[in-house]
Amino acid sequence: MSTESIERIYTINLGKVLLSPNNQRAKRAINMIREFATKHMKSENVKIEEEISHLVWARGIRHPPRKIRVKITKDDGNVIVSKYQEEKAAEETTKKSDKKSDGKKKGDKKSADKPKKEEKKVEEKKTEEKPKLEEKKSEEKPKEDKPEEKSKKAEKKSESKPDKKPKKD
Repeated sequence: MSTESIERIYTINLGKVLLSPNNQRAKRAINMIREFATKHMKSENVKIEEEISHLVWARGIRHPPRKIRVKITKDDGNVIVSKYQEEKAAEETTKKSDKKSDGKKKGDKKSADKPKKEEKKVEEKKTEEKPKLEEKKSEEKPKEDKPEEKSKKAEKKSESKPDKKPKKD
């Protein structure tokens, strides 16, 4: 037999899974992946990696994904279905994380100084507002006498309520 390995990347549409009963959908999705690999790689010996199975079953038996991106490899009649990992996206994420970590190391002093300055400004504003509030409160003190008068009136009203006349039968 040939020692060549064929490797292809497919997006498998699992939309027809929704036609099966909802308590069998994830099982049906796995079978559809197996059928797809058999059809496209022309081999009956198909192995689905555990990672793919976890991906399909992640949301339970009733809600499998609508589409799944896989890498199918054929070696001497054996077909292996594995999760497709984008090379570009993996490289970009590692580059971004490297840049972020470098930026944090270099900019730690600068970024640490800025919040302190902003905090000081906020504290100063609060201290300026406090005397203004105290002045307003001192102005409101004469008004506080009025609520006391109101409470006396409320007491008089509550005293008058029990004097209701009993109903005649």
